[in-house]
Amino acid sequence: METDRLLTGAEVQHTGDYGSGAEVQHTGDYGSGAEVQHTGDYGSGSARSRGDSRSSRRMSYSAGGDYCRLDGDDESLYIQQAVVFIEDAIHYRSINHRVDARSLRLYRWYYSRICQWILGSIIAVVLLLVFVERPSSLSISSDPHHRSVPWEPPCGATEIVEMLCLIIFCLDLAVKSYLIGWEEFRKSKWLISYTVVISVSLIDWVLSVSMECDEKLRVRRLVRPFFLLQNSSLMKKTLKCIKRTLPEIASVILLLALHLCLFTMIGMLLFAKNEDPKKNGEWQFHFRDMTTSLTSLLVLLTTANNPDVMIPAYSLNRGYSIFFITFSVIGTYCLMNLLTAIIYNQFRGYLLMSVKTSIIRRRLGIRAAFHVLCFHRAQAEAQELVSVDAVLQVMSRVNMKSYYKSAITVAAQQFAEQGTMDYQQFRRIFDELDKDCIKEHPPLPQYTSVTLQKLQLVFSHYYITVLGNLVALANVICICTILVLNSEKSTAERDNYILEIINLCFILFYLFEMSVKIFAFGWRGYLSYRSNIFDGFLTVLLLILQIAIFITYRLPYSQWDPSSHGVMSLWEMVRLVNMLIVFRFLRIIPDIKLMALVASTLLDLVKNLRAFAGVLVVVYYVFAVFGIWLFEGAIKPPPEMSELSMGNTTSNFSTVCGTYEQLGYWPNNFDDFAAAVILLYDVMIVNNWQAFMEAYSRYTSEWSKVYFVCWWLTSSVMWVNLFVALILENFIYKWDRSHSCTVTDVEKIRYETSVQFMFKEQIQEPTEEELVCQLHKHPHLHLDW
Repeated sequence: METDRLLTGAEVQHTGDYGSGAEVQHTGDYGSGAEVQHTGDYGSGSARSRGDSRSSRRMSYSAGGDYCRLDGDDESLYIQQAVVFIEDAIHYRSINHRVDARSLRLYRWYYSRICQWILGSIIAVVLLLVFVERPSSLSISSDPHHRSVPWEPPCGATEIVEMLCLIIFCLDLAVKSYLIGWEEFRKSKWLISYTVVISVSLIDWVLSVSMECDEKLRVRRLVRPFFLLQNSSLMKKTLKCIKRTLPEIASVILLLALHLCLFTMIGMLLFAKNEDPKKNGEWQFHFRDMTTSLTSLLVLLTTANNPDVMIPAYSLNRGYSIFFITFSVIGTYCLMNLLTAIIYNQFRGYLLMSVKTSIIRRRLGIRAAFHVLCFHRAQAEAQELVSVDAVLQVMSRVNMKSYYKSAITVAAQQFAEQGTMDYQQFRRIFDELDKDCIKEHPPLPQYTSVTLQKLQLVFSHYYITVLGNLVALANVICICTILVLNSEKSTAERDNYILEIINLCFILFYLFEMSVKIFAFGWRGYLSYRSNIFDGFLTVLLLILQIAIFITYRLPYSQWDPSSHGVMSLWEMVRLVNMLIVFRFLRIIPDIKLMALVASTLLDLVKNLRAFAGVLVVVYYVFAVFGIWLFEGAIKPPPEMSELSMGNTTSNFSTVCGTYEQLGYWPNNFDDFAAAVILLYDVMIVNNWQAFMEAYSRYTSEWSKVYFVCWWLTSSVMWVNLFVALILENFIYKWDRSHSCTVTDVEKIRYETSVQFMFKEQIQEPTEEELVCQLHKHPHLHLDW
């Protein structure tokens, strides 16, 4: 995968993009919250650099442990180094890698789009193997009553694919290790772990093949998600965020556990067994023993069994409701929301520290590029200057987005007359990297005719869009009205004649609206608006469907036979048209400020949620594999509960109300990986999750509840709250900026928003001395001042 560009971490690492755990710590302000330390003193480093003569400035680099002195005429290498440092700055990568010519070529090849895409595809293939391996998920249904025997590949098929993937991972490890050098490799916990995981996978693969694929446990399944984690620096930093959040969360969870235990003991005293069997309902179902009591109140904490848990006691005495209400108010509404607040606060601090590190890496990469470009200038100059021609040559070779390259090149060409630029000027031209591209709409087409100009003025007015929205609303209301009138009618009883005539009129208006907008804005202008692309695509699709209806059923007439069939029945085609019309009504979102704000926040989540979604995939994967190990085949339908008896209410088979069996949750099981993932999702939602926990504790052991509680804490408590924190941060940032914005400006915000923009004003830029001090500590680039 391509190196992540956002949130690259809360630590400045020598080998961060290679999976390093080595931390470089600074005492400067920019790193105070980011766990960054330097044992050196910035002031002394600065004084040392100022004390040395500029005329004696030299550079050396290490290759394979040997240090080579470069002469000033080796301009090609300087340019190549500058190109790589600029690309590191663009992608927030660490610059601490080999800088000789051969290594730089390998480095650029490794981080090329095609190479990273291949590596990402290999990781996806390895993760997806679990759906095919035994127990295979290749069946239509996961319900034991309907599930056919799934297809399983022959022994050796998936093993060959996996071995090819492991070979590629070995090559990936070798390249990463070579690029950073042996000394840095020994400091990198991630790369050492990468080596261990590959070794374990290879050993387990050999054991699997030697046992003819008949082993019960495949340890390598459990470690496969590591391949996804190690390839993304953003995911690594997300894990560090969770690690830092755990101490604060642990204190609240401890308080929550104390609250749970206290009320459990009070509940067992309140609802002790009575001599009157009629008063033992609460004791029998919810407070029979310590385990049952703890489970009942834990589920009540999630409100999944409310009010069921208190009904037996409440039916006897309304005063018992005070116990359950007090428990819920303290636990659910106070402690759980306090947990959300702590996670949000820690998450925001993590984002702030991560953006600090991102900015440090970008500034350091730019500073390193400036330094190496200085060396092919006259050595006798007392001031550091770079040639504008050298900068333009570097920019012509850098791989980056075209609009960034164009903006930086134009900024550099402004210094063409003086021929050189100093560091401040060099740094300012790269400030364009901190600005996102804001789409500019092309100019309107020019018409010579006065009549056409007046028509263009009318059709380009905003009120045309407002009229289109009103017509779309009227169309949706008509569809809704007819659906309500026909809700009780069968397909044969429906008369689609009126609805088809109405839809035809509206579709003709949509076609007219699209045509006049193309006339007013031109093709390029029309397609420059994403709302127009959405609207036009659906309009063309509706027109094609309408033509298909005419070809199949001819022109509308009142004796249409709704049950007649072509490729599709008339009702199916009309229903498809109606769904597209309803979906097209979403075009109103960009034209309503608050709705546009919410929609743009959701779109930003897709961009900023990748790391969290990736770690969530890892967590799901690990828990699903554990669930298969622990509970595969644990729950099986009773023999007397045949498919016939399931639909027969008079069957002799009876179950307790609200249980796994009575609710028919048979498809939710751990019999294969896909079913396990769905079951974990159902538990994360916490609706009726007690049914799964109770069933597996009956069929296996009471200790199975530990598995479900751990998953609830990880997914529902931790991950859902992190997701809420990300939504809040995005929305609050956009809301604060939108007060002085028009509807058009809200559209503009979507282009500008990134995590760096959210926190940019709160971050102190690293000083010159701090950057120079870090350059002195580069393991392969040695600068003499």
